Amino acid sequence: MNTDDVLGKAPLFAALDREGAAALRTSVTEVKISKGQTLFREGETGDRLYVVLEGKIKLSRTAPDGRENLLSVLGPGEMFGELSLFDPRPRTATATGLTDARLAGLGHDDLRPWLTGRPEVALHLLRALAQRLRRTNDVLADLVFTDVPGRVAKALLDLAEKFGHRAEDGMRVHHDLTQEELAQLVGASRETVNKALADFAQRGWLRIEGRAVVILDMERLYNRSR
Repeated sequence: MNTDDVLGKAPLFAALDREGAAALRTSVTEVKISKGQTLFREGETGDRLYVVLEGKIKLSRTAPDGRENLLSVLGPGEMFGELSLFDPRPRTATATGLTDARLAGLGHDDLRPWLTGRPEVALHLLRALAQRLRRTNDVLADLVFTDVPGRVAKALLDLAEKFGHRAEDGMRVHHDLTQEELAQLVGASRETVNKALADFAQRGWLRIEGRAVVILDMERLYNRSR
């Protein structure tokens, strides 16, 4: 998929006609980061939003005691950093390359006047923020009401929706997460998450392959996530 196709999936560009999208792309700056490289840190001033063109980005927060909480894993077409466009306070998360990644960056100073005459684009951005808030509420509810295996199943299904590819024997999901990062994503200990994965594998629902899984029984995994 080329750059224009990937950008077209982002909420910022989805509401634009071809002429408007072409005009906005003149303000885009391409950014490349390496695996493990930090793009910005929690607490820093934010003046740009980004769209993932290639690779994966992880967003995380750090607790006062140093523990890391993995908020989300983003792939091509997904946008982040837009919160500070509407609320210019410090960044609420740290963005790091989960893999080598290529990004499209857009400065807020370029975007704000551009959005003034295009309320439909601003509406798309606000809708994207609302969807993110809904997902956050779902995560908080899961932490209270869903056990660890259920959260692991749901996380794998979410990752499959973003990064899954059909294989002969199931859905291959190359998530690139370490065991510790997967545990951070579901808010549990690595040992508890590994136990849940081993149980799923023993039941024949999935196969573990390094930093990937092959989901063999999507229906059973879905039922366990509910």
